[in-house]
Amino acid sequence: MNPLDTIATALVMIGGLNWGVVAARKKDLVTPLMGDRYGNPRRSRVIYALVGAAALYSVGRFALRSRQEPSPVDIQESIEVEVPLRTAYDQWTQFEEFPEFMEGVQEVRQLDDTHLHWVAEIGGVRREWDAEITEQHPDERVAWKSTDGAENAGVVTFHRLDDMHTLVTLQMSFHPRGPAEAIASALGAVRAQARGDLDRFKGFVESRGTATGGWRGGVEPSEKKKHKSKH
Repeated sequence: MNPLDTIATALVMIGGLNWGVVAARKKDLVTPLMGDRYGNPRRSRVIYALVGAAALYSVGRFALRSRQEPSPVDIQESIEVEVPLRTAYDQWTQFEEFPEFMEGVQEVRQLDDTHLHWVAEIGGVRREWDAEITEQHPDERVAWKSTDGAENAGVVTFHRLDDMHTLVTLQMSFHPRGPAEAIASALGAVRAQARGDLDRFKGFVESRGTATGGWRGGVEPSEKKKHKSKH
């Protein structure tokens, strides 16, 4: 935080605390500090003017930052599910059933083996985007990236712990768009939602005991495809 931001934050906090005391106890903290104990608030007006200027500065800085490109949010979460490895993997390949356990996801349409169309609500804003499965290996991993709309990419990996337990790990990079998504990301809402989605996936697949379906095909990453085509 630069010095101006620090000063502005301190002044806004002082002003907020003072006005809170005024509202609760009808007692002004600033006036006694300025020596105006007998109803002459002339000098204390300087402080109020500085608080107002600091508030305007802070609002302006926030507005400027919200118009700049937000930094990507990187997420990694894991959960242990009490089902065999194949069951956990097969259930995750049923993309159209994601709305059953993913909060905010309204619809996922599988256009073909490697392309999906998503409709979701992020930070209170409806978003639609297309995504491509970039790598898929049965019982090991599913990787994806968006091709338009909300910018995101990630991979889900599956690790056998024993015959009846599987570790599912989600790694994702999400690029907030607009103030609402930036604020949600800053408050940790995106990470909390990812964790909640894994918890709900656990409950969904464990309550059934078996997967609702499964796709056992594979998808090679584009780099490996290019390498093979040269030989």
